[in-house]
Amino acid sequence: MDIKVTRASKLKAKPSGGDLPFGVHYSDHMFILDYDEDKGWHDARIEPYAPLTLDPAAMCLHYAQAVFEGLKAYRGADKKIRLFRADANARRMDASHERLCIPRLPETAFLEAVEAIVRFESDWVPSEPGTSLYIRPYTFATEPHLGVRPSKTYKFMIILSPVGSYYPEGINPIKILIEDEYVRAVRGGVGFVKAAANYAISLKGQEKALGLGYTQTLWLDGVKREYIEEIGTTNAFFKIDGELVTPELSGSILPGITRDTIITLAGSWGLPVSQRPLTVAEVYDASAEGKLEEAFASGTAAVISPVSEFNWAGRVITVSNGETGKTARKLYNEITGMQYGDIEDKFGWVRTL
Repeated sequence: MDIKVTRASKLKAKPSGGDLPFGVHYSDHMFILDYDEDKGWHDARIEPYAPLTLDPAAMCLHYAQAVFEGLKAYRGADKKIRLFRADANARRMDASHERLCIPRLPETAFLEAVEAIVRFESDWVPSEPGTSLYIRPYTFATEPHLGVRPSKTYKFMIILSPVGSYYPEGINPIKILIEDEYVRAVRGGVGFVKAAANYAISLKGQEKALGLGYTQTLWLDGVKREYIEEIGTTNAFFKIDGELVTPELSGSILPGITRDTIITLAGSWGLPVSQRPLTVAEVYDASAEGKLEEAFASGTAAVISPVSEFNWAGRVITVSNGETGKTARKLYNEITGMQYGDIEDKFGWVRTL
């Protein structure tokens, strides 16, 4: 890919220290790639971070034809910069494009773009413990047209943001409200891809949870409101009677990259892992019987978020005595150890820039 570079005339002051709120600071430059029917994907460039000019009739504003990804760059103690499972992000973005009728973007182009902008902005990769450079690739429809059909033009972009922990609690446990009024996704919809509209749909439940003093919402299936799907924007795991259980990928759950990492790691340790339908009632019964050992959420932004409490229609249960469980902590230490280069990567997941 031939990438044209335009440097910013004035650079921003970088935030200092390890206190980096998620998604507040942005680097000096961004990556842009255009698409139209005649040229395909073209005109790759790195430009100064700046507001966009968008036609008021741009189709992304009216019909939500937009998708995104999220991954991170990590600076280890050896000062090297590493990406973790970026190829999986490329494949998932391709699936998101396909589902929303956006032209497919080759995996090689995605990876080349990510590596190019991260290398160019390498000074923005923080080095304090627990920090990283969040990478946000996204694609949106740009054609000015009010008829309902796929757009004929698009932009693929990447912006960068130095971040600390996603949740203020960090690796400390969070409290979860089980949502029994609103739903996030149904089979046959777009719950299994990173469509921007999915996240707008989730906001109502999140606001409800925050208003009641909870960190996030646990989403149930959209038909029976019985089966566990996701926790906020993350995948859900439960350790029940020595077995790690996570909801199966049924078409309404995002195939999380951290989820897959956990399943692979736990299996390599000999820990039984089950991907199957799981009801809230089963979790509550396991708690009553003393078999619910741990619960946690997994995702790129937070990695592992242990759960200390669930509230289901006023019925509150405490998990792992309100503390971070041994399995959650071991997984967190193993994954972050590989990401920062402190632990050997035996799976070929790390790309060193």
